[in-house]
Amino acid sequence: MRKISERKRIVVKVGTSTLTHKTGRLNIRRVEQLVKTLADIYNAGHEVILVSSGAIGLGMGKLGLVKRPKDTPGKQACAAIGQCELMNLYDNLFSDYSITVAQILLTRYILLEERRKNVENALERLLAVGAVPIVNENDTVAIDELELEMGENDSLAAVVATLANADLLIIMSDIDGLYDQDPHKSEDAQMIPVVHEIDDVIRNLAGGAGSKFGTGGMKTKIHAVEIAYEAGIDVVLMNGRKPGRLYDLFEDKAVGTLFTLQKD
Repeated sequence: MRKISERKRIVVKVGTSTLTHKTGRLNIRRVEQLVKTLADIYNAGHEVILVSSGAIGLGMGKLGLVKRPKDTPGKQACAAIGQCELMNLYDNLFSDYSITVAQILLTRYILLEERRKNVENALERLLAVGAVPIVNENDTVAIDELELEMGENDSLAAVVATLANADLLIIMSDIDGLYDQDPHKSEDAQMIPVVHEIDDVIRNLAGGAGSKFGTGGMKTKIHAVEIAYEAGIDVVLMNGRKPGRLYDLFEDKAVGTLFTLQKD
């Protein structure tokens, strides 16, 4: 099995719970740690694509909202406001390490088969010029995703990893990995270090939704793994609240749960 340190092109997905406090306000220290670590990984010779949730959550914090809007225009407004803050944040933080970022906003329509090549070309050229693409779903105009609550970025990250022909997808969440039972309910829960197959047992372990500021949950992460598996891409699920653990991961230490089809 190839070591994590040998993976060249990396897609990292961070969720709203990683970027914000429970209030919905930005977790400045954690985001700074995340960017610093990703910059170090970039400087070590890895190509980095960041798929970032958080636009709606940051917009809610900016507007002082404590609950996610239920109406579509309200979600659009939060996304539009939050997306500006999100990109401004990343641009400022990455520039401290002389790294250029680029924004890519995607919708289901853009990812249709005949248009996917345009996304592939854009990603390839941005990586070639040394930029870090920052990808998000365009929640301001992606009405169908907002209304159907399909707007979670776990699956989007898996699709981006496929389009970019990535070597690894890292999903950073508010949990250390996949457990054999709900760790929030059982002290006996044990984390599963490696998963080679997504079967009914694994699917049944997938729980409910994530935080009130996000839309994801374990179920969406397992679905993302299935998408990545189809392209032969390994996935690591790890705790995004400890960005420094990325150093351990790229030093080939056991971190989170590794989903891989390779068994040797």
